[in-house]
Amino acid sequence: MGIVEQVGNGPVRHIVMKRAEKRNALNDELIQGLGEAFEEAAANESVRVVVIRGDGPMFSSGMDIAGLKALSENPDSIYEMREPILRWWNLLEEMPKATIAQIHGGAIGGAMELALACDLRVMAEDAVTGLVEARIGLIPDVGGSSRLPAVVGLGNAKELIMTGKLIDGREAHRIGFANRIAPVTELDAATEQLANELLACAPRAVALAKLIDAAAKPDFAGSLDREVRAQAQLAASEDFAEGARAFTDKRQPEFAGR
Repeated sequence: MGIVEQVGNGPVRHIVMKRAEKRNALNDELIQGLGEAFEEAAANESVRVVVIRGDGPMFSSGMDIAGLKALSENPDSIYEMREPILRWWNLLEEMPKATIAQIHGGAIGGAMELALACDLRVMAEDAVTGLVEARIGLIPDVGGSSRLPAVVGLGNAKELIMTGKLIDGREAHRIGFANRIAPVTELDAATEQLANELLACAPRAVALAKLIDAAAKPDFAGSLDREVRAQAQLAASEDFAEGARAFTDKRQPEFAGR
């Protein structure tokens, strides 16, 4: 069994993160596996709906701690590290088929950014999500800061990003992050219902409806560039070095504003 499993030979392709023992934390191997699965699904003409979900107790806990440590030790590597993630996350938005994130347990930090790249999100009522990067001295990147305002509105996005707070499925649905919510025992059925509704529509119409993304984010490419430039500054800051140490040590960071 690989670190990413693809399930389904029909029009609905499930791409499952299989790193449950690490809460599906996004390390290089998992990101590579996801990217290859996205490319395969995008190229397969028989696939009309792509569902991304996690094995085990949660969708994903976000970026792996080893990646944070590597970035704090070598902040200049951020452009090289982010390029493949951006390419594959953007593919979820660009491929001519509907993409759904099915979230249970939690989608934290980089995992919420992955979910934001999907067209739609189905979330367990008791699951939690949030962009927690500010807590360690960074901002959400790889589209997190650029996509969230288009999904939940500028005010809600600023509050989530600037406070790094977590919200549950009910609040996520209220502000528009989650398209649908359900008790965790009914989450599979809720996703299947949404997929069936998409399959009932003309495939080319669903694909071309994704032009909505360009209308909602007219300067998306420029915004992505500003994200990574801002992140490069923060990655080289003393505050991020302290935040990364504190995260590893499981303590509250002591930020100095430098």
